[in-house]
Amino acid sequence: MFALVLTGMPMTGTSGLFGYQENPRTNLELFPQWLSVLERNISQYAPVGNCESNRFDQCHVKTWQSFLKRIKNLPKMEQVNAVNRFANEHDYILDIENYGIEDYWATPKEFLYNNGDCEDYAIIKMLSLKKLGFDMEKIRLVVLQDTNLRIPHAVLAIDSPNDTLIMDNQVEEVISHKYILHYVPVYAVNEMKWWIFLPQ
Repeated sequence: MFALVLTGMPMTGTSGLFGYQENPRTNLELFPQWLSVLERNISQYAPVGNCESNRFDQCHVKTWQSFLKRIKNLPKMEQVNAVNRFANEHDYILDIENYGIEDYWATPKEFLYNNGDCEDYAIIKMLSLKKLGFDMEKIRLVVLQDTNLRIPHAVLAIDSPNDTLIMDNQVEEVISHKYILHYVPVYAVNEMKWWIFLPQ
């Protein structure tokens, strides 16, 4: 899950997320799953249907769009908290159960219909904030190691001048990265670039 082989990377960053050194890169071709999500999110259409139907249709997207419309005039932090709650209300389901493969990155539409696993929560949160007008250069999907559970995990990070907030499907509240001691970041990605993380 989340495999990425990295060699020959110079240590050129500064202390950042979870106290690790951040090293930005621009070659997003290393992340085909991520690029596929972005492309499918734009091109994925289906007939408008009834939410009581078992068909994969647009009604699930309309529910999401109505939610975003309801919160768009709230203060930014209230929007962040609302988006976190909205996504976290969905059930956690492993990719192998949903799609028959070990690792599949779902679009918001697929997540709303099928539920999903950790990176799927982070993706819908990121694209929700994008629709609400947040600065996407400050938002990153972070793949990390949870040292408590000893498993790979993914969260959404929102950078601000004085802090980085973490939106996590395992935690009800949005909290500062400074209070999380059991996450070891591996890499992060957004629409513009990606980052590798190295110990100080």
